[in-house]
Amino acid sequence: MKVAIAIDRLSKGGAPKVMLSLANELLTLGHEPHFLVMSEENIYNLPNGINAHFFFKNDDKRLNRLFNLDKIADELSAKIAKVESEVGQFDLFLSNLDKTNLLMAKTAVKPLFFVLHASVEEELKRHAMLGPLKYVKKIRSKQALNGKHLVTVSKGIEEEIRTKGRIKPASLTTIYNPFDIKDIVSKSLESNPEIPTGDYWIHIGRFVQQKRHDILFASLSKMENNLPIVLLCHKPKQARKLARKYGVEDRLIIPEFQYNPYPWIRAAKGMLLSSDFEGLPTVLIESLICGTPVVSTDCPHGPKEILLDSLAEYLVPRRDPEKLAQKADLLLSRTIDLTDCDIESKVASEVVAKQYLGLMG
Repeated sequence: MKVAIAIDRLSKGGAPKVMLSLANELLTLGHEPHFLVMSEENIYNLPNGINAHFFFKNDDKRLNRLFNLDKIADELSAKIAKVESEVGQFDLFLSNLDKTNLLMAKTAVKPLFFVLHASVEEELKRHAMLGPLKYVKKIRSKQALNGKHLVTVSKGIEEEIRTKGRIKPASLTTIYNPFDIKDIVSKSLESNPEIPTGDYWIHIGRFVQQKRHDILFASLSKMENNLPIVLLCHKPKQARKLARKYGVEDRLIIPEFQYNPYPWIRAAKGMLLSSDFEGLPTVLIESLICGTPVVSTDCPHGPKEILLDSLAEYLVPRRDPEKLAQKADLLLSRTIDLTDCDIESKVASEVVAKQYLGLMG
């Protein structure tokens, strides 16, 4: 089967990484995945067998328009039709991220499903604080999902959509993000001379408000332990400036962009997550697969679906650096058994890929 994955970009960020993992598994299962990419920006190297079609220039300002999208949507439809004339018709379309969703919602392609990677309500709250234009653009992208077939990446997001009623979808289902567990374990065993030899914490996430680096740095200042923390983020200067405010800049280790973060995760004493909200936080699952315990905010949505049973003790209220610090100190004093994490059986790549293929009925 031919599966088209439409997305804003193939660069840094959770959604591109998730969809690349899905494409890899579809290829392994004998299917033919194609990326339909709105922007030319491209960081991830695609393996043989996964094709990418780039549709618009990076500086095409029409992609940021709020209204009058019909013309560019018509162009997108024509571009997709051209691709299909070359490679054959697609059996399934998966749309990801707001810009792409706005355009794909105006096309007539089918079967078409929209994958929601984060909390709708939390995104709207954050954009309301950024000003009226940002909020209107965000809510417009969500309203475009009315009457569409939606896939959420966590039960929490699904429940939010059902209870809030802001979006009225044609159908709604949850499919967890896919993880190639064997590949992650294998990559985590690769050597990397840059990795510190001593103990350290690790935090992985873009330097954006959602990830709450301020809470992370405040918690570092309150911990009894004095371990450094490895930050894998995209704005190191801004991160260091904020850390300076909390007196913890000297504890930061910020390497350059890492194509393979897993050895860094495996060698860490623990993964810290301080977010205000998530969809299904990939780094928590990757950390558990690598054998590294986690302390996380109990934010909407996802952490409580990952940290189950005894691991639930390491969920802390969001925006509470004191509690995050306390649980981090507690984690260091214990040996955490991660040999039987229930979440792994639910997120195995083959299981997830077959669920996506099952959308076609």
